[in-house]
Parts: sequence; structure tokens; C-alpha cells
Amino acid sequence: MEILIDTHIFLWLASNPDKLSKKHLALLQARKNRLYLSAMSIAEVMIKQSIGQIEISFDILKACKAMEINLLDFDVVSAMKLGTLPMYHKDPFDRMLIVQAMTHHMAFCTVDRKMELYIDDGLELL
Repeated sequence: MEILIDTHIFLWLASNPDKLSKKHLALLQARKNRLYLSAMSIAEVMIKQSIGQIEISFDILKACKAMEINLLDFDVVSAMKLGTLPMYHKDPFDRMLIVQAMTHHMAFCTVDRKMELYIDDGLELL
């Protein structure tokens, strides 16, 4: 299964895996699954770090490589889908992740319960 991981899931996996549920940890560690981190998640972390909202003590790209997480660029098709995505969730980074998961037919790993509102729109949640 191809899985797009939410920003907080990546941060927990990289620096505090105890915060992950056993279910999520098992899915993320299963060799049969391919994990992806969006360029939008990296942008979100870099912006939040630059304004002092979070602090990370590791290199994101090195962590992705070490954990065998693939990087996913934000593409034009996903950008266009933002225009038709219902406004259940107002956070622009989360909205970009939602459309990427939908466009690329990936399951989305998150603990954000607002994402459940998009299941009827085609979002597969883990």
C-alpha cells in the first residue's frame, strides 16, 4: 500500500515514535507499505521552524532516507483539485495533503479527525 503521512506523523516517527498508536506504527514499519512525505509537509515544518513555532533537531532529508520515506512533489493536478475540495478543513497545508492523497490514490496516515469529513470525497484514512 502507498501511504502519504501527515506532517505530525512524520515528526513523531522521526523523533518521538512513542506518540504513535500501535496500529499506525505497525503500518508505518510494514515493509510491504511504501511511505511518502509531501514537499508541502517539509514546507510547513520549515515555515513553522523559521517563525519559532517548532524546533527540529534533525535533517528532514536524511531522516527520510534513513526511514526509507519517499518524497512527493506537489503537482499541478493536485493544485487544481484544491479548487473543488470542500472546505471542511481550512488549514492550507492539510488541504494540500488531502488532495495529494486523493490524486495519487494513496492512503493518508493522520490522527487529525477533521480528515474523516473527506472520506465520502474519496480520501482513504489510516
